Amino acid sequence: WFGSIFKGVLLLGDQTMIAVKKLDGACQGERQFRAEVSSIGLIQHINLVKLIGFCCEGDKRLLVYEHMSKGSLDSHLFKSNASVINWSTRYKVAIGVARGLCYLHQSCRQCNIHCDIKPENILLDASFVPKIADFGMAAIVGRDFSRVLTTFRGTAGYLAPEWLSGVAITPKVDVYSFGMVLLEIISGRRNSPNQVYTSNSSHVDFFPVLAVSKLHEGDVTSLVDPQLNGDFNLEDAKRLCKVACWCIQDDECGRPTMGEVVQVLEGLQELDIPPMPRLLAALTERSDAFSMYSNS
Repeated sequence: WFGSIFKGVLLLGDQTMIAVKKLDGACQGERQFRAEVSSIGLIQHINLVKLIGFCCEGDKRLLVYEHMSKGSLDSHLFKSNASVINWSTRYKVAIGVARGLCYLHQSCRQCNIHCDIKPENILLDASFVPKIADFGMAAIVGRDFSRVLTTFRGTAGYLAPEWLSGVAITPKVDVYSFGMVLLEIISGRRNSPNQVYTSNSSHVDFFPVLAVSKLHEGDVTSLVDPQLNGDFNLEDAKRLCKVACWCIQDDECGRPTMGEVVQVLEGLQELDIPPMPRLLAALTERSDAFSMYSNS
């Protein structure tokens, strides 16, 4: 976000708690303001943060959202001082985010691509119902077009390969990012290439690659957040892991749609074991080579 967030109260009515986003920077703020108002102002879904109102006066750009009392998902997954969210809540969050994205992609009058799905942009209400937030980077695609050419955006670690190749994007970039978020929900740890896990002194595993490998070996249990102390549903974990690994495939055509993801997470459709994404595997191999060179 290019701006600041403030907590407030609507003085009229039932004194609803609100979050007010103040956008900074004339050019960037104006672009983000228009993107958020145009993309989320006309859509309503239980898994999308609700835009209550906005202010556009002089150089002031304010967006008023419903307040989400449990904060963002990243604070519950990665911060040591936060309470650990249980398995059923994690699964509920995964399905909720999938439904929100499915609505954006398939049920709106125009297809909305969020372009920056990550735990920081998934907010939780008092009942841990997830709501997708921050539409400042969203792209709207007319139903007559399957792709849209945009400037580079998104967050490292959640970017689909097509962002880097410069081709016009599709909703499948959100599918890729969602897959990366799913792996973090399962494991409770960041997927960042800087956050590596070593199985011996000379081998480095990038977690998404490790996840695919363990899925192939039938060892999903070792991927689940140890802070859960084994209190999770194994079938659900396998299902989440399969979905995540299909979502992060290199070729966008190999990724499911968010509608298909919802079907699988609701147990209405099955998936085969996905192949290893070649680009992620290559990343790990380069990390191995660098590690061996450094040790020598």
